[in-house]
Amino acid sequence: MTGRSKKPAKRAAKKVPSKSPDSSIEAVFVAYPKPVRTKLLALRRLIFDTAKATDGVGPLEEALKWGQPSYLASKTGSGSTIRIDQVKSVANQYAVYFHCQTDLVATFRELYPREFRYGGNRSILFSTDDVIDKPALRHCLALALTYHLNRRKGLRHR
Repeated sequence: MTGRSKKPAKRAAKKVPSKSPDSSIEAVFVAYPKPVRTKLLALRRLIFDTAKATDGVGPLEEALKWGQPSYLASKTGSGSTIRIDQVKSVANQYAVYFHCQTDLVATFRELYPREFRYGGNRSILFSTDDVIDKPALRHCLALALTYHLNRRKGLRHR
């Protein structure tokens, strides 16, 4: 063996994902047609504002689930996931999606039978031309964001 010391082995460079979760979510919004994107971004703001104003919800996590922007209070576990997306089969239509195995949409139908159009037991449907009843929608979002919290407390969703 010679008197040379071994050079430290080069460390492999850490692989950095090409897209962070934030940029992948941003890419989804950018891909929507402008009228739908404008409405979905306003809906996104309403979801975050509602979460901030609703006791027990805490911070929201924004992620992609099934390729859709999704919102969940994962830190507190207070609610059910809310997803938003364009309705692919109908031009200029978008929706707020809720877990279909909850009674959330049935509750919304009972509370707001004329204010919204519903897609089965999983969504509230909107057209880009709709004027949205924001107080009613905010109430629906708050019910979704506190769904598990209210069930733990034995409360009904109204």
